Amino acid sequence: MASGVHRAANGTSASVGGFELGRFAIDELRPLRVVVIGAGYSGIIAGLRVPQRIPNVELVIYEKLAGVGGVWFSNKYPGVACDIPSHSYQLTFEPNPHWSAFYAPGSEIQAYLKGVVDKYKLMRYIKLNHELTNAIWDSTAGKWNLTLSTLQGDIQDAADIVINCTGVFSQWKWPDVEGLFGFNGRVVHSAQWNLEKEGEKEAWEGKNIAVIGVGSSAIQIVPRIQPKADKVANFVRGKTWISVPFASDEIQGNGIAIPDHFTEAEHREFEDPEYYAQFRHKIEEELNTVHGGTLRGHPVQLEAVKMFREAMVQKLEKPGIAERLIPDFPVSCRRLTPGPGYLEALNQDNVELVTETIKRVTPNGIETADGKLREFDIIVCATGFDTTWKPPYTVIGRDGLKLQEKWSEYPLAYLGIAIDGFPNWFLSLGPNSGIGSGSLLVILERQIDYITAAIAKLQRERLKTIEVKTAAVKDFDEYLQHYFPQAGILVVSVFLRLTYCYQTVYSERCASWYKMGKEEGRVAGLWPGSCLHAVRTLAHPRWEDFNYEPLDGRQNRFYWLGDGWTVNEREGSGNRAWYLDEIDYPPVPE
Repeated sequence: MASGVHRAANGTSASVGGFELGRFAIDELRPLRVVVIGAGYSGIIAGLRVPQRIPNVELVIYEKLAGVGGVWFSNKYPGVACDIPSHSYQLTFEPNPHWSAFYAPGSEIQAYLKGVVDKYKLMRYIKLNHELTNAIWDSTAGKWNLTLSTLQGDIQDAADIVINCTGVFSQWKWPDVEGLFGFNGRVVHSAQWNLEKEGEKEAWEGKNIAVIGVGSSAIQIVPRIQPKADKVANFVRGKTWISVPFASDEIQGNGIAIPDHFTEAEHREFEDPEYYAQFRHKIEEELNTVHGGTLRGHPVQLEAVKMFREAMVQKLEKPGIAERLIPDFPVSCRRLTPGPGYLEALNQDNVELVTETIKRVTPNGIETADGKLREFDIIVCATGFDTTWKPPYTVIGRDGLKLQEKWSEYPLAYLGIAIDGFPNWFLSLGPNSGIGSGSLLVILERQIDYITAAIAKLQRERLKTIEVKTAAVKDFDEYLQHYFPQAGILVVSVFLRLTYCYQTVYSERCASWYKMGKEEGRVAGLWPGSCLHAVRTLAHPRWEDFNYEPLDGRQNRFYWLGDGWTVNEREGSGNRAWYLDEIDYPPVPE
């Protein structure tokens, strides 16, 4: 036997210096409890990938709403729909050739997500009507202690890992307008729509309606209610671009009108897997060719401004509207929406575009700063969400650090998925995860891939905690600030005779959720690059950017190798030549 090593009585080997081999096989993985918060797109992806990739795991998904789908369950306002192509707004591995329209209604998206949940039997993990109210890190146990509010009262839980999948559009907010709740008629928020039909009539039929806002919700609501309302006044604080339909070349090239529903013949074509795969690929390709539109002075940006302006001027036939709605800031400075039917609705005699500032709401209507009072039956607040990323529940990490205090000035997360000071706590669609172009869904999938890889490492290597290093977060922050400079400074780099302009349009003055609802300031909503850039970044985790704490208190980094056995060898069962089932054959040159 080698010098310094002796055989212990129990059959394990121990060193004279005190090191002892682990009494477990290398793949004898410890049990983990993983808690996911939210059952929207991200939570559903996590519900699929965690049990698929993490052995010996106990998974629970807590959802505060009464159904799955996140924003697609809660948002039921008239006209709610996808504002990017439906065939891109789906999981890469779960194609749906049955979308009724290029921009599918919200009810279809929710039904699609419910279908995914049912197909993969995810309701065994999901607990509805469970809202997280408190999360406190226990450094001794290495667990998150959770408090959740349910219909039956508060409950307690504990998790080794928490994946927060609540996103940024989960806390809707009222406008800060004097007298709003003293209005004698109905006041409704687009994210909490509660106007029920009155018999066979829509609640807004024959009524005078005020719609406050010019974001995607307002732009979808106005054309939907206009035909049956007596009058509609759209109160607009700022200006906005109404884009041409995204990724429409492939559709229009096939003679399909937008936003009309697909025909039976077109659906039959989509039923052909090969045709549909090519169709999806072309749409994604087109979505991934417009990143230049997010850069000042780029030819794609200049062409977009020209194209959008011409289209808006052409559609806005009513005198005086175009100059009040078409922005001076670049395309993509704020979130784009194609807004089918919105511009046409503004031309109608029963629709008024109001750009004067709202002074106050009276018991009978809205008074603007110019002194004019308009009377209404219903006020619709399409005023969006709290986009500061500050959670409505308490999160207390290492050494009593509160997330709300850490993010008091602005939110910051490593690659949008991890926060220093909050071990074993991960995010999907965290700060700087959104995109100005491309497919959001593929980024959500890649973030969950990254997170499950981190969980697998923690389990495989018998780690108690995994926590991103503060230095790594600061380096990412430095990159963010150079990619999204807040001052109007043009950064130009010349390399190999090519000139690149790195100034994005997001530093321009325009109110946007990208900047936490502000006109100017830090860009907290967007990834610093293109969609494909994000996919490449997330493909290979940088484990050196994390700190680790061993589960067993053993400081030897190879303690997790155990006793030299694998489970199948030790027990004489299972597949002991599994590597032959995973052969990566190299290509043979022709």
